[in-house]
Amino acid sequence: MFPFTKTTPRPVIFLMDLFICLFSLGLAYLLRFNFAAIPKSEIDTFSTVFPFVLTVRGLSYLAAQTYKGIIRYTSSQDAQRIFLVNASGSVLFALSNLVTYHFITSTYIIPYSILVLEFMTSTFLMISLRLAYKSIYQEFTNPSRLKTSVVIFGAGEAGLITKRTLDRDAGMKYKVLAFIDDDEKKKGMTIEGVSVFGPDRLEELLKDGDVAHLIISVQNIDARRKELIVETCLKYKTKILNVPPVSSWINGELSFKQIKKIQIESLLERNVIQLDTDNIKKQVESKVVMVTGAAGSIGSEIVRQLSRFNPKKIILVDTAESPLYNMELELENIFHLRSFEIIIADIRNKERMETIFQKFHPQIVYHSAAYKHVPMMEHHPSEAISTNILGTKIIADLSMKSGVEKFVMISTDKAVNPSSVMGASKRIAEMYVQSAGKESKTHFITTRFGNVLGSNGSVIQIFRRQIEKGGPVTITHPDINRFFMTIPEACQLVLEAGAMGNGGEIFLFDMGKSVKIADLAKKMILLAGLTLGKDIQIVYTGLRPGEKLFEELLATKENSIPTHNPQIMAGKVREYPHQEIANAVDALLLLLAQQEDTSILRKMKEIVPEFKSENSIYEELDKPNTN
Repeated sequence: MFPFTKTTPRPVIFLMDLFICLFSLGLAYLLRFNFAAIPKSEIDTFSTVFPFVLTVRGLSYLAAQTYKGIIRYTSSQDAQRIFLVNASGSVLFALSNLVTYHFITSTYIIPYSILVLEFMTSTFLMISLRLAYKSIYQEFTNPSRLKTSVVIFGAGEAGLITKRTLDRDAGMKYKVLAFIDDDEKKKGMTIEGVSVFGPDRLEELLKDGDVAHLIISVQNIDARRKELIVETCLKYKTKILNVPPVSSWINGELSFKQIKKIQIESLLERNVIQLDTDNIKKQVESKVVMVTGAAGSIGSEIVRQLSRFNPKKIILVDTAESPLYNMELELENIFHLRSFEIIIADIRNKERMETIFQKFHPQIVYHSAAYKHVPMMEHHPSEAISTNILGTKIIADLSMKSGVEKFVMISTDKAVNPSSVMGASKRIAEMYVQSAGKESKTHFITTRFGNVLGSNGSVIQIFRRQIEKGGPVTITHPDINRFFMTIPEACQLVLEAGAMGNGGEIFLFDMGKSVKIADLAKKMILLAGLTLGKDIQIVYTGLRPGEKLFEELLATKENSIPTHNPQIMAGKVREYPHQEIANAVDALLLLLAQQEDTSILRKMKEIVPEFKSENSIYEELDKPNTN
């Protein structure tokens, strides 16, 4: 180990390079004359040729400082520098030949064949000996048997970059065992000495190859394909890593630290959403846009998405001071957006909101502000009514009064056959908004979707915190199912639906298949490298107030029709006269002053007959003959 514990002195490296040049020059002469006797005419020039070549090579190495590199860390840049320096010296030799031939002796100092052979030999030896030393050093300091075996899924450009990143940044720790690729043409090939196999060999490699990590390098991989790969890896307790999108690479170069463990969110994503960006841009560009709840998970992402379409100004309205400040910093420093206005305001304050409308004259409103936590609102019905219904009514009324072109409301699947105060409050808000368009030129559009991944209070965030703490992971019921969508997906579809709507529609998003929460938790535990029942436990706590086992996107008497976007459907729902709904909402809001929850719930059930409380103290109100 002694030779590898110290850095080779620079003078030694310099002398070694000169010795290589001397050896290469001698070998070139032998090769040139097929290892036979060298002609006397050539031997007579040795006293000139050898000092000349060594002097030029030595000066060029001093100038380029090729000897300063630490050999055990030799890189492709070092090899490139050696090639260019040697090539420059050989060009100088060739020019010297021309000078001596035409102006001095009419002969060449060094035959051109010798020049070529010397250049090729010296360059090859200088680079290969450095790389050989590097390989020996790595093997001695970290033998291959001690390195972690890695399989890269994807043998394309990103896969090759991933391998080189591992070699460059973490070659001491990782060894790429194989590439896996779906392309039949690549099967049986090798990339930088690593074999490429088809996906049919993946399970065999994981089973027999003692593979610790599989890195998915494919950009825009099909969502179902990714899920199948992950399931195979989890079967053999292989950790899955993911290469980030090219757009997030630093200065166009992938860093080893950017290769992260795959997150459960990416397994619930669908394929890339195809948006009608021209239509969205036509609606948003050069317009004043207001977003309520702009500091929340959905509202903030709507703002980010809107920034792509060059609005004249974005008005961000919310009551959350710190999150709004964070959004301000993000818009300034990341998006470099200047055309925005941060406003701390409560949508329930009619006078405050009226001042904002009069000052900024928004042309499009995205209404995201709402209370969304089901059990919390079950305990505080008056707050749900105040924000979700009164707040929506105020924004909708001001939109009509101010001549807003489009009002897009963010609703929820919990408004369908509601079982909770929160769901019923959103359904009433939907009814008010849908009917409002009949009384004004403002186009009122409602979008309805399920749970979003990564939102505040999301089950994913709760599970992640519980797993980090060592458990237990708490689930309300072993059979509970939910629809999931990522925040960017949901907000992209909100913009699309808002652009295509003509007023009065309730747009439903394709949420894919419902996910069993227990299966979701088990997969998250496996992705964390833990064993269920050994390292961490799952505890079932029972359904919470207002919670039901299965969510729906359409009520039983409703149906839907497709739109030009296969991921957006238009719900055919019962429509109500605006005055009828307005009177019912006014009557409900009058009850707020009494703060009498039972009276509020009874009125809500009168407005929404399909509202049946579940796991709630208000189930009594659903029984026949309840006063």
